[in-house]
Amino acid sequence: MHKPLLVTDFLDRARRHYSDVGAIAATTGERYTYQEFGERADRFSALLQERGVEKGDRVAVLDPNTHYHLEAAYGAMQVGAIHTPLNYRLVPDDFEYILDDAGVTAIYADGEYAGKIEAVRDSVPTETFVTNDPAAIEGDWEDVDDLLKGVSSDYDRPAMAEDEIITINYTSGTTGDPKGVCRTHRCESIHAYLVSTHQEIRDDDVYLWTLPMFHVNGWGHIFAITGMGAKHVCTRGAKADAIFEAITAEDVSYFCGAPTVLKSLVDYHAENDPETTGNNAIRVATAGAAPPEATIRSLENDFGWRLKHVYGATETGPLITTSDARRFFTDDDPDRFAVKKRQGLGYLGTDVRVVDEQGADVPRDDETIGEIVVRGNQVMDGYWEKPDATEQAFNDRIEGYYHTGDLATMNEQGMISIQDRKKDIIISGGENISSLELEDTLFEHPSVTDVAVIPSPSEEWGETPKAFVVPASGDPDDPGVSVADIEDFCRERLAGYKIVRRVEFVADLPTTATGKIQKYELRQEEWQEEERMIGEG
Repeated sequence: MHKPLLVTDFLDRARRHYSDVGAIAATTGERYTYQEFGERADRFSALLQERGVEKGDRVAVLDPNTHYHLEAAYGAMQVGAIHTPLNYRLVPDDFEYILDDAGVTAIYADGEYAGKIEAVRDSVPTETFVTNDPAAIEGDWEDVDDLLKGVSSDYDRPAMAEDEIITINYTSGTTGDPKGVCRTHRCESIHAYLVSTHQEIRDDDVYLWTLPMFHVNGWGHIFAITGMGAKHVCTRGAKADAIFEAITAEDVSYFCGAPTVLKSLVDYHAENDPETTGNNAIRVATAGAAPPEATIRSLENDFGWRLKHVYGATETGPLITTSDARRFFTDDDPDRFAVKKRQGLGYLGTDVRVVDEQGADVPRDDETIGEIVVRGNQVMDGYWEKPDATEQAFNDRIEGYYHTGDLATMNEQGMISIQDRKKDIIISGGENISSLELEDTLFEHPSVTDVAVIPSPSEEWGETPKAFVVPASGDPDDPGVSVADIEDFCRERLAGYKIVRRVEFVADLPTTATGKIQKYELRQEEWQEEERMIGEG
């Protein structure tokens, strides 16, 4: 029997079985049951239809993890409109491009960020502008709460098919205009099922929203947490003090955090010694490049948390692998960190390979580097109105697989370990050097707060590693550590050819709107007087 996979099923299920159960702890202090959450989403659906929004129209949401985002997302999807979440860290020019590229019909924007939309309002096709705080914006914006009170909860839900696009997530656009990643009902549904399984989501979970909801729909948690009938604890950011406060006040059991967020928690704990758990045990997920081992040790040994390291990309759902493979370690095994630092094994139903330039699988020797390619039901349908980019993404080295651009090795169990991005790997004297390995080593130095390693031009070696270091002192002119100290520290821990011999102390590192370090900016500055970048470093 075939039943279409639709994202509307998640809220439908929660309302059917958990109607009187707490669904949302809002940043404004309100508490909503699933029935109340569902009714507000219904009213949002009715509001959109009243404004002429139809199936297939794009509805944007610009919001810092409040209950309004959840209501607007489901409100849009229930009428078949395409949920288009926006990164609230972007600038007006970015929003102008995205709103125009997607042809957005209506937008809900939080009052703190709506001014960025107002700045480009006359240049975009959007017609309906709704916010939670019209008084904060110099422009004609309507109050969402007033509007929801003024409409009934009756709306017409159109027929929908699982292969229809229901969300568009825009990439960071670090090297050009952002691309809209199109995801169907089927993609989102299967990814939510996979997240529920591999992240062990239960109906008694209390999920803290530290991960942006705009980030490929919060790794699918707007679907998975809702569908399981668990509780959403909303936030307005990811500050360490607020996270610890929420953990104890709400008895949080699960949250996600980028490595930078996790490090901020470790640093805050060292200075303030807050309680690290409420009445529930905590598991925390992080994605992409693993946090430094020192951070993982602190989270597990000092905080008593369990870390799950996962990996993926906006285009892949995002999640496609996990290092939470407990048949390869025990919870008290000091060697478990070596496993947790890996990106790990493929998710259920996901074909993850590491291939060479000719598209052949690399040996499972944990040494030979190739590109990660993936095929799975959670992978995107394609880029919004960019067929050429879609074709290239799925057919570069091997046909029919999404090419991640991440370079990795694979061990005998099939666990992958990312070594670098294709353009970040350092080729020095013919040897491949992983910038991630160097960064992980330097993170262990007590005088290093943040670091990025890139290839630097070398007449002798073609390229040599250079580290841009944010010192713990906070003063690049008085870092409290010398270049010689950094070299000696590396020499004790790394092969001789990997040692960082060039160091520049800086106050901060350039980052994207989602907090990723923009190494390409550092490379461009470092290589600006060279004719070309050796090894495309």
